[in-house]
Amino acid sequence: MLKLYNTLTREKEEFKPIEENIVKIYTCGPTVYNYAHIGNMRAYIFMDNLRKILRYNGYELLHVMNITDVGHLTSDADEGEDKMAKSAREQHKSVQEIAEKYTQAFFQDIDKLGIEKPEYVVKATDHIHEMEEYVKKIVENGYGYETSKGVYFDTSKLPSYGELSRIDLKNQKSGARIEVDPEKRNPLDFAIWIKAPEEHIMKWDSKWGLSYPGWHIECSAMSQKYLGEVFDIHTGGVDHIPIHHENEIAQSKGATGKNPAHIWMHVEFLLINGGKMSKSLHNVYTVEDLEKNGIEPLTYRYFTYSSHYRNKLNFTWDGIKSAQVALNRLRELTRKHKGVDCLVAKQKLEDYEQRFKTAINDDINMPVALSIVWEVAKEKEKSNDYYLLLKKFDEILSIQIDKEVVADEESYSEEILSILEERKVARENKDFKKSDELRDKLKELGYLVIDSKEGQKLEKV
Repeated sequence: MLKLYNTLTREKEEFKPIEENIVKIYTCGPTVYNYAHIGNMRAYIFMDNLRKILRYNGYELLHVMNITDVGHLTSDADEGEDKMAKSAREQHKSVQEIAEKYTQAFFQDIDKLGIEKPEYVVKATDHIHEMEEYVKKIVENGYGYETSKGVYFDTSKLPSYGELSRIDLKNQKSGARIEVDPEKRNPLDFAIWIKAPEEHIMKWDSKWGLSYPGWHIECSAMSQKYLGEVFDIHTGGVDHIPIHHENEIAQSKGATGKNPAHIWMHVEFLLINGGKMSKSLHNVYTVEDLEKNGIEPLTYRYFTYSSHYRNKLNFTWDGIKSAQVALNRLRELTRKHKGVDCLVAKQKLEDYEQRFKTAINDDINMPVALSIVWEVAKEKEKSNDYYLLLKKFDEILSIQIDKEVVADEESYSEEILSILEERKVARENKDFKKSDELRDKLKELGYLVIDSKEGQKLEKV
C-alpha cells in the first residue's frame, strides 16, 4: 500500500488515483533566468523518485512540468522586475536567448542526475492565451477585479484562503504591504494579470491592453489544459507553500470551484554547512561546481537519500566526499555479485524486495530503502540473484549501482590527489611520520595506500 504525505491535510494518506491505472502529476519547474542550484535539484530528484515509485507500483504516468520564462518577479509582493527581463538586461542578451541558455543547462543537469523528463514539459510563453482565458473566468466568477496596474485576485471572496499554509490571516493582513497598488481591495490580494509599462520587454495584447501574466496563473492554466480541472499530485519545494501554491489553489477555486490537486507534496530546504544557501555567502553551488570539485553528479543524488525529503538536508564538502566513497563502495559490492552462479532461496529474495517496497511506499522513505540495499550488497555469499535484485532496486535509486569503479588517479577527487602528492613529497624527504599521518587520513577517507616500485597505489577499504 502506497502512502504519501499530503501538505494540505498534514497527514500520510493511502494513495488512490482518480483514474484507476493512471496518475496525473504537476510539478513546478525552473524559472530559467540562471543556473539551477543543488537545492533546486533536490526537489527534482524527489520528483523523479516519486515517478519511479509510482511506476514500480504498476501505474502509468501523465506528468506535466512547466518552464517559467515570464511572469516571475524578483519579489513575491507583485513588485520588482521580471526575473527573465532582469537577467537579459544584465547579460546583454534577449529574453529568448536567456531562456534557451538556462533551459538547456537545466536539462543537461537533470540528465547527469539520472532524472527523467516528465511526459509534458511546457513553457509559459507558449500558453499566454490559456492564461488570459483563465483570468477572464476568474473575473467572470467574481473573484478578480481590475486596477490601473492589472487584474488582482480578491482573497476576501474566498473563505478558505490560507488552507495550505495555515497562515494566521489576521497577522498577515496587518503586516502585508499595499503600497505597490493602492487600488488593491485587500493587502493579501495578488496579481494574476499585469499591465505592462511601456519599457517592459515581454508583453502581449489582451482584453486589458498590453500585459503579461502573473507567476501563479501559469501553473493553474497549464495544469488544467493538460491534466484537467482536478489531478492527483502537485509537487514543489516548501518555499512554494505560503505564496505560490496557496495562490494556485485560490485561482483554481476562483475559476472552477475546485482545489486542483488531491495531494500536495513538498520537499524541504537544502542547508549549506548548517545555514542558508546565499549568494552573499558564495555558497550557491551547481552541478557544475560539484564536478569541478571531483564529485560525480550521481553522488549528490545518493547523498540526498541520507535524509527524508520532508527533513532538511545539510550539505558539506566533507559529507559529499564521504558519499562519493560510499557510493563507489556500494558499486564494488554490487559488481562482486554479478555473474556468480549461486542460487538464493526465493523466499529470502522476496523478503528483501518486500522490505524495500515497504520503505519506498512509506512516503518515499529513501534512507530506510537505502539501508536495505546495503544489506543485500553486503551479503557474504555472492550470487547473481542478488545482483539482479540490486539492479531492480536501482530502477528507483538511479545511481548506476553496477557502474565499474575505475581505480586510477583520474577518478579521484582533488582532495585525494592533493593528499597523495603531499605524501609523495614527505616520503621523498624521508618524513615518514608525516607520510604515516597522511596514510591514515587516506584510510579515513576509504582508501588503502600501497607503496610499490611504480609509486603509490590506492585500493578501496
